Amino acid sequence: MINERKCAVIGCGFVGATTAYALMKSKLFSEMVLVDVDKKKAMGEVEDLCHGLSFNSPMEIYAGDYEDLSDCAIIIIAAGAGQKEGETRLDLLAKNARIFESIIQNICRVGSEAILLVVTNPVDVLTQITLKLSGFPKERVIGSGTVLDTARLKYLLGKRFEVDARNVHAFIIGEHGDSELPVFSSANISGVDLVDFCAADCKNEALCEIDSLKPVFEEVKNSAYRIIEGKGATYYAIAEAVVRIVSAIVRDEKTILPVSAYVEDYYGVHDVCIGVPCVVGKKGVESVLKIPLDANEQEKFSRSASIVRTAFDSVKIAH
Repeated sequence: MINERKCAVIGCGFVGATTAYALMKSKLFSEMVLVDVDKKKAMGEVEDLCHGLSFNSPMEIYAGDYEDLSDCAIIIIAAGAGQKEGETRLDLLAKNARIFESIIQNICRVGSEAILLVVTNPVDVLTQITLKLSGFPKERVIGSGTVLDTARLKYLLGKRFEVDARNVHAFIIGEHGDSELPVFSSANISGVDLVDFCAADCKNEALCEIDSLKPVFEEVKNSAYRIIEGKGATYYAIAEAVVRIVSAIVRDEKTILPVSAYVEDYYGVHDVCIGVPCVVGKKGVESVLKIPLDANEQEKFSRSASIVRTAFDSVKIAH
């Protein structure tokens, strides 16, 4: 039987440990188990987390094995090799695909009925590998997708237009990687088109053209590379993105988030897991939202999906 107040984090590296910390602070669960091949590392993270519990809500946190996951409501998979300086997310694929084969086999072995949330990169391909290996219903296999990329875009657009980022409504979709794309054609600030919002108090019309926002997107796309160069890994913001997705599930929010989900006909894109806006609730991905894309955006999305699909097809996995 599923314990809706219990979650698990597989992988206690930078992302997994920071996610566990963010989940502890979130008050969404009363029980959390950490699993890692390095059991000593998992136990160390647990002890450190537990020492902060007196400042937070009561929670049972412990290091465990796959048998402890059988009744989890949500299992977050953050295990695998991290992205190093000079590497793309797709460069990690061969290493992390092998790791995922073992992880998914063990999750299935214990009869888990959890929602699986994949965070490890390349997240879109690994989400599809997880879906294929697990045999779970597609709504119960989710990747963090472009939730973080979208948050980065909203933050930077908020700075650009001097408004609260929470009032910026814009998506980045496609691969969580170099082929992702911003959907500027329908982006707005509280219902006002970006160009119109800018033009209302701007004396330089050139600054209000959509093309002028390309450097903003490039900053988003390259931000992970800068952060990795600066401190070795990204983990704070992705942990917040994971908690946002988990919150939508636990609270059955029906929130629209650009997670990596399996699509069957999205502007001609079929049979691939990729970042698209989805309604996220208690069942996981409850529906895929087909937002308006102009012709240029459709072409870029198709190209991005093709890159993800080619990467998935290149991986030899057990059937």
